[in-house]
Amino acid sequence: MHYVRYGEKGAEKPGMLDDQGRIRDLSAVIPDLAGDVLGALPKVDPDSLPLVSGNPRLGPPVGQVGKFIGIGLNYADHAAEAGMEPPAMPIVFMKATSSICGPNDPVYLPRGAEKGDWEVELGVVIGKTAKYVSEAEALDYVAGYCIVNDVSERAFQMERVGQWTKGKSADTFGPIGPWLVTPDDAGDPQGLDLSLDLNGKNVQTGNTSTMIFTVAQIIAHLSELMSLQPGDVIATGTPPGVGMGMKPPRFLKEGDVMELQIDGLGKQRQEVRRDA
Repeated sequence: MHYVRYGEKGAEKPGMLDDQGRIRDLSAVIPDLAGDVLGALPKVDPDSLPLVSGNPRLGPPVGQVGKFIGIGLNYADHAAEAGMEPPAMPIVFMKATSSICGPNDPVYLPRGAEKGDWEVELGVVIGKTAKYVSEAEALDYVAGYCIVNDVSERAFQMERVGQWTKGKSADTFGPIGPWLVTPDDAGDPQGLDLSLDLNGKNVQTGNTSTMIFTVAQIIAHLSELMSLQPGDVIATGTPPGVGMGMKPPRFLKEGDVMELQIDGLGKQRQEVRRDA
């Protein structure tokens, strides 16, 4: 099933897609796609739900996110373009939850930004509390999958003293969606094509089969370090083709358009602007 949250920012309502890709209102069934609801998503016939008229804004498909966790250098060819060795264990960083926005909302480069960059990633949404889970059982804790654009500011990330979080957390640096796709519909999370186009030109292409650490391995590893809660979002790494790896490097500028796609998980589109 494909779940959505639609409406103005901060007032999104839960919905789901019918067979024609139209949004059906779920608000009479659940209050939101958040918290414990994610561990028992309603399985209802979309055609039995009210049809949402017009073309409403799509918000992030999960609400009340407690943790927004990133995995770095999780594709060997991306590590190579960054000039770094593939990690022996998952590299973990945090993105501020205030960076989360809808899949088609504008992305704003913060004041002082010099090296804005793009990263198409498979997003994993946790459905129930996971603590000390094994790799074999890890996928049982997944509510669904989505697209994440792990937008980064490389100067903040690499050149300012501290952790990567500095370059990952500006407002709008975490577009999520458009849909939350349940595991039965998403299929094997290690067999999904993903891509990103910049101004109509393809710059990133990859497949999740080339991840260094699988989704199951990532969940198991994280659950040893911290408990994962319903609604936590994990961005699992990006394939090659980021601006930082180009020769010469190519960074985001005002007016650029990013378009992202992952098999079965929909599409995103963001226009780049500068923060006031």
